[in-house]
Amino acid sequence: MTDASPPQPRGFVIDRKDGRVQLPGSLHSNRRLAQWLGFDEPGVVKVYIGKVELGQGILTALQLLVAEELDVPLASVRVHSASTARGPDEGMTSGSLSVQDSGGALRQACAELRALALQGAAALAGQSADTITIEAGRFHGAQGQDLGDYASLLEGVDLDIECTGTARPKTPAARRLLGQARPERIDLPDKVFGRARFIQDLRLPGMQHGRVLRPPTLDATLAHWPTDELAALPSGVRCWADGRFIAIVSASEREADAAALRLAGKIKWQAGAPLPDAHALDAFLTSAPHETTMTAERGDAAWPSDGVQHHAIYLKPYLAHASIGTSCALALWDGRRLEVWTHSQGIHNLRDDLVKALAREATPVAKEDIAVHHVEGAGCYGHNGADDVAFDAVLMALRCPGQPVRVLWSRADELTHSPLGAAHRVALRARLDSTGHLSHWQHELWANGYSSRPGRAPVPALLAASERANATALPLPINPPLAAGGGAERNAVPAYAVPNLQVIHHRLTVMPLRTSAIRALGAYANVFAIESFVDELALQAGETPLAFRQRHLEDPRALTVLDTVVQRSAWWGRRAQEPEGIGHGLAWARYKNTGAWCAVIARVQVDEQVRVLNLDLAVDVGMVVDLDGVINQIEGGAVQSVSWSTKEQVTFDREAITSNDWLSYPVLRFSEVPELRVHVIDRPDEAPLGAGEAAQGPVAAALGNAVFDALGVRVRELPLSPDTLLRAVHAAEAP
Repeated sequence: MTDASPPQPRGFVIDRKDGRVQLPGSLHSNRRLAQWLGFDEPGVVKVYIGKVELGQGILTALQLLVAEELDVPLASVRVHSASTARGPDEGMTSGSLSVQDSGGALRQACAELRALALQGAAALAGQSADTITIEAGRFHGAQGQDLGDYASLLEGVDLDIECTGTARPKTPAARRLLGQARPERIDLPDKVFGRARFIQDLRLPGMQHGRVLRPPTLDATLAHWPTDELAALPSGVRCWADGRFIAIVSASEREADAAALRLAGKIKWQAGAPLPDAHALDAFLTSAPHETTMTAERGDAAWPSDGVQHHAIYLKPYLAHASIGTSCALALWDGRRLEVWTHSQGIHNLRDDLVKALAREATPVAKEDIAVHHVEGAGCYGHNGADDVAFDAVLMALRCPGQPVRVLWSRADELTHSPLGAAHRVALRARLDSTGHLSHWQHELWANGYSSRPGRAPVPALLAASERANATALPLPINPPLAAGGGAERNAVPAYAVPNLQVIHHRLTVMPLRTSAIRALGAYANVFAIESFVDELALQAGETPLAFRQRHLEDPRALTVLDTVVQRSAWWGRRAQEPEGIGHGLAWARYKNTGAWCAVIARVQVDEQVRVLNLDLAVDVGMVVDLDGVINQIEGGAVQSVSWSTKEQVTFDREAITSNDWLSYPVLRFSEVPELRVHVIDRPDEAPLGAGEAAQGPVAAALGNAVFDALGVRVRELPLSPDTLLRAVHAAEAP
């Protein structure tokens, strides 16, 4: 076994200033053609990727890109799920970057391989390459002679070579599929017809079933270990405690569940430090220890005393991922090699942390002796318990050599022990000058970091690694750098023309509740605050929200998405005829200020609660690869944002999280889904941009603005639940 020293922490962005020829996307750091594509089977193009399918349709989008660039039938392109055993290391599937990073890499790699095959066909025909045509994956000479396919033309060609970057992908005029084809989703048939596809469906011969009993908080300790109960367990049930990590393994899933239930009632925990007061979240965020940085600053810091001065505070609670399918993983240890099946969003990052977490074992496991395979799970678009449950399975597999161990978390585990989206406070100040223009703006925010994913800290970010004897504490969540879009400060810099600006960021340096990446990171809270505040400023200026935005925007693509959504809406123009209690709201954002543009208008009904009736969205993702995929992503993000914005918040007392089931953590029901229309603006000449996280912030703000339109009361705290509405109404009525 070779050196098992822990790998170095991973960065958030690809280093493109490393002295090498710059290549697009993930190809820059995975430069060999053979890492991406294989042609060893006639009529088949094998595609290997490092990004993973989360329900976002990336397998289909990448299949479409490859078929386009190689001129092969869609059915001949086989996209293989990510595995550390084969294919490129693309780090994390996050940030709406898969089409840009993986797709950009594949377009260039395919262009290079197409050029190589054309050279081979030209030599075979004795003609110049520009006389060769490709149709349905077969090459034809000028007189129509069949010269073969990619497999035959590339036979014997060494593809384990670096991409030169000299070949050019197709021009927009030459494309026949991108933005036009309506491919069948690769992942949907199995899901629709109930066939085994998810990680929870995976079964291996001789498989054991594992369960974990966890302390209620990050620092609670084991106070009583029920030795008598252990002796009474069935003979086939194994149970042990390693520090605060309590594992149960059985060949019978029913027996494992029964033992977990029985022991949970007998184990006693000693409470750690009290959790914050859930009813004083605002006070906790501003008083907790923190470090302060200036995210952005321009112009004059001094504010004139004249003009219209306005300020407001917005609050977002802790959010759970709340995936319908709970976290699950399988692991197999044969005494030398460790194999893991997981729905992690970063299999290479996870493998790095497994090496770190096992470095102190009697026999450490080297990186090259660990294979991690991605298997689809219920998508969460963030850092849920997938990596944690994988390490749970590994620890149990090490105790059961030769037997695969499957660990499945309970619903309570999922809601109380997965990392959460951070609570987030935003304080905004702005000044309008005598002409009604924005002259000064200050955005101040308080939140924990938004990333404690594996692979990015010197110590493992895996829950059980912090629970075992001689444990390492979980790393404090950090934020991606602004070059990668930022974390808590994502979208905190407003996209409006304002000459004097400050964005101040207070990152909490304590973590009473574990936080990490959740879909859109800080953009959800920041866009909700900014776009709600802009409506308030428009009211101060005596102007419509749309006109105020248009007057302060210089970005033509931002103006286009706003114009598109209001012009194409079937109901926006009939607002004046609506009955009392119906409200309308508008919002927009460019995700990360570098990604997709998305504008939203919302129609809601407000009585004792908020009912979302209609959402229209316009989105500009540059070049559209898969039109259905873009629409699906925007619809899914919008529906999730409606659920977050009207229902969801983590509840807790001073000792534990209390929202541990669907009653205490409700999510949107099918009967509550609004009518959705998505208007996609295709720009074939522009670079493609991700769609997965563009809608969350604008939808939340549009809902908040619509509630004000219906109720006449500004609600600045999420979710827009009956309790929150009532507090806002009482505050507005207070003298």
